[in-house]
Amino acid sequence: SDRMVGMTRSRAFAQVDVFGAIPYYGNALAVVLDGAGIDDEAMQQFAAWTNLSETTFVLPPTTTDADYLLRIFTPSGELPFAGHPTLGSAHAWLEAGGSPRQPGRIVQECGIGLVQLRQGDAALSFRAPELLRDGPLDESLLTQITRGLRIDPADVLDHQWVDNGPGFAAVRLASAQQVLDLRPDDEAMADLMLGVVGPYPAGSPYGVEVRAFCAPSGIREDPVTGSLNAGLAGWLMASGVMPRAYTAAQGTCIGRRGEVRLRSDAEGIWVEGTSVTCIRGEVEL
Repeated sequence: SDRMVGMTRSRAFAQVDVFGAIPYYGNALAVVLDGAGIDDEAMQQFAAWTNLSETTFVLPPTTTDADYLLRIFTPSGELPFAGHPTLGSAHAWLEAGGSPRQPGRIVQECGIGLVQLRQGDAALSFRAPELLRDGPLDESLLTQITRGLRIDPADVLDHQWVDNGPGFAAVRLASAQQVLDLRPDDEAMADLMLGVVGPYPAGSPYGVEVRAFCAPSGIREDPVTGSLNAGLAGWLMASGVMPRAYTAAQGTCIGRRGEVRLRSDAEGIWVEGTSVTCIRGEVEL
């Protein structure tokens, strides 16, 4: 667009590692801290260029109930909500001098509405939003999933929609090792937003291993996925598979060490993860 030619300006920028057990082992997020005046096409082009799972743009809120408005882009499109961008953007906003209206609580406005965040001693957490779609998967989708994962239908112990924005369906396998051993057929997975979860043995540091296959968003396998873990937690806690507090591991198969802490209280399910700013600077946009 014409705006890209000579009408750009320097804007504060951060690249944040989210959900890493240690820095550079989580999921990277690009945050443009002043997104005002960038058109949608330029936002999408920049997100495609960063080639990260998500790139976000922080804007003034449209309601007095929120601290800021967040727009969230994958390399191929915009999302109404996503988890690691929510935590990482809030972290970058606070570091850049953002001050929430309510101390210790941050309210993010985004495509699905308002998302609540809490500031803990060491990390931020967001409250799992309501699901846009839940309930069991239908047979034809399950058939596509088992074919895509190259597993026997009997290996799927349970299945559920856990969609709070990105569109995830989920299946549960008997063990974390089965999840780690998956070698999906990329062609058969091309239009699936799929989460796979399996429990670790009792006494392990993690409760479950999670994998997120996200080909429609332009990412074959997402390193660590807050939205998926939020949806999974509601399902696994309600069905008694997991306790009201547990830690999920994700990204193991792609060289990451993601750690997502989940807990349920009177307000809902909270998804906590560590965010570390790895790059600070400016971007011309």
